[in-house]
Amino acid sequence: MAMPEIASDITVRGAGIFGLSIAWVLACRGAHVQVIDPHGAGSGSSGGLVGALAPHVPENWNDKKAFQLDSLLSAEAFWAEVQQAGGVDPGYARTGRLQPVADEHALDLAHARTRGAKALWHGRATWDVIRSEDAGEFAPQTPSGFLIHDTLTARMHPRQACAALVAALAAKGIEILPEAPDRGAVIWATGWRGLLDLSETMGKAVGAGIKGQSAAFAYDAGAVPQVFADGLHIIPHANGTIAVGSTSEREFDQPERVDDQCEDLIARAIAVLPVLAEAPVVDRWAGVRPRARSRAPMLGPWPDREGHYIANGGFKIGFGMAPKVAEVMADLVLDGRESIPPGFRVAASL
Repeated sequence: MAMPEIASDITVRGAGIFGLSIAWVLACRGAHVQVIDPHGAGSGSSGGLVGALAPHVPENWNDKKAFQLDSLLSAEAFWAEVQQAGGVDPGYARTGRLQPVADEHALDLAHARTRGAKALWHGRATWDVIRSEDAGEFAPQTPSGFLIHDTLTARMHPRQACAALVAALAAKGIEILPEAPDRGAVIWATGWRGLLDLSETMGKAVGAGIKGQSAAFAYDAGAVPQVFADGLHIIPHANGTIAVGSTSEREFDQPERVDDQCEDLIARAIAVLPVLAEAPVVDRWAGVRPRARSRAPMLGPWPDREGHYIANGGFKIGFGMAPKVAEVMADLVLDGRESIPPGFRVAASL
């Protein structure tokens, strides 16, 4: 099989976290890139509030978990380079995460995962069980008195991250265009509506949008671990807010409407962390995240459309996966090198 011709002119359609990250890595490798999004950068689900870069549990290891681990471990260098290039802070910090331990069974499982992390995370991060009194003021309620503390989880402010990438691209002379003719190879990173269009084109469901809602409190907790409890991600950001999210709504008729489900998130967050009870809520957000049929990112050549590629389906893990997604898409489009895990390839969602 002949190797595809290396593409030096590339159009990226979509300026969410996947599109911007891919464009950045392509530009760093010397490609001539244009980024097109009629709605502007970070206008979809990448413009939210949460930004939890949280790992899968260290057990039952597979390609998806290994890919995510590589991406999370490379994130610090990735975002430092972006910040240095454009001068905008993306809000990244690897501050870790706390999770309550419900009972004895959960405690046994947590200890088993401690051993799993030692074997699978290569000494680059830990998954430990600690007593709640050792976790400080910003610690969740826990029935057992124990918490899981991992040091791999990081935070990222989605809006700041998109702004940082826009600034870094601008430093290389690349602006976000509302529309322009395609030039060279085309990478489609067009979010949930792109998945719907792709489903229509292929005559089968390859993915859909899942609505999410989130909120932000004005509370400066400092550089403390984020919390995952009662199905909520609670993230202290460097800008003096604490983000809480999110819902997962399969059925919706108003994608950007905030409703009572957001108020429920706020009440549950206060129950988990009573220190938030007096903190004002300063922002609420609703949007739709793209979930591929395989539930993993959907990456690779567009079937039967030569020179076109798909990078979609980040869903809840898009920001954590973005550095590695950008790397493997650049490998494919620039070098013709297939380094995408089988479960992430477009065929996995067909």
